[in-house]
Amino acid sequence: MINLRILFVSLALLCVTVMFGQGAKNIVINEVMTSNTQSIEDEFGQREAWIELANTSYVTYNVRGMYLTTDPRALDESLKAPERIALMSVIPNGDDRTNMQAKQHLLFFCNSDPAKGKLHLRVPINAEDSTMVALYNGNGVELIDKVIVPPLKENESYARINGRWQVMSPDQVTPGHSNKVQVGTDASKVDKFKENDPHGFAMALMAMGIVFLSLVLLWIFFTVFGLVMRHIDTAKKMANKQPIKPIVKTMEMTAEISRKTSNILQEGLDKKGIDMEVYMAVIGMALRQYEDDVHDVESGIITIKPKDTIWDDEYTQMTHFHEPVIPTSHEAPHIPTTPELH
Repeated sequence: MINLRILFVSLALLCVTVMFGQGAKNIVINEVMTSNTQSIEDEFGQREAWIELANTSYVTYNVRGMYLTTDPRALDESLKAPERIALMSVIPNGDDRTNMQAKQHLLFFCNSDPAKGKLHLRVPINAEDSTMVALYNGNGVELIDKVIVPPLKENESYARINGRWQVMSPDQVTPGHSNKVQVGTDASKVDKFKENDPHGFAMALMAMGIVFLSLVLLWIFFTVFGLVMRHIDTAKKMANKQPIKPIVKTMEMTAEISRKTSNILQEGLDKKGIDMEVYMAVIGMALRQYEDDVHDVESGIITIKPKDTIWDDEYTQMTHFHEPVIPTSHEAPHIPTTPELH
């Protein structure tokens, strides 16, 4: 029983760890300004370089305990966690702003003193050179996000727009908000669409519409396909039950009836649908037979003449009135004339 409890607790901790790990993956570096002379001010009215994080998911995640660094040595995978943590600045606890809501942005001031506030970090940034900015998970081992910021002019920023990084002019900088592409730039259609649909509602409706339309088209296709296959199967069964020859014969009879009907309509009912060529052929054959004297010369009258014989004489058949007629053949059987008494 104890082993089962230990196993259950271990699985629960593993699930929580995986869930938090996946949540950390949704936190990205969104925008960096290395030289701030006209941009946003901190609580004390001072302008400092800053790094902006963004929660790309639709769930809340607390970034306290994560690390930010601009030291390239931290990328050395051979370093142990304590060695790497020594090169980084931790995001401290105790500020509700670190509990980032869905699609929320959070600004951290760099080259600053943590005593000024929870969002002030000692992360060093050199405005004159390229700067590597990396975000690590709370274990100090897992790299969450990284970007190489090129040298920037004053008040310019390096911002992620739809997954691509680009330099933003001072009037395009958006600290604490979603990065936007100004109208008239070389933004792609995808960028413009995302600009007009920042929350993704239109994209969701479009995707649902495409899926629904695809399902309707598939239903229509398979319905028509099923009907066609059923008709083909029925035609095969009918062909097996009804031979082709009677069908052809019926078609020939139909054509003959049509031909006769056409003749009747053209030449009148007295011809009974027979072609004139047939009449002419019959008359020609009759004349030819008459000329060749091969026609029938019989009158067609049969004459039957009566002839008397002794077989139809009733008197001779009455044997009890006269002597019976004895056949001359010696093989003839004895024919008694009177009943024989025994």
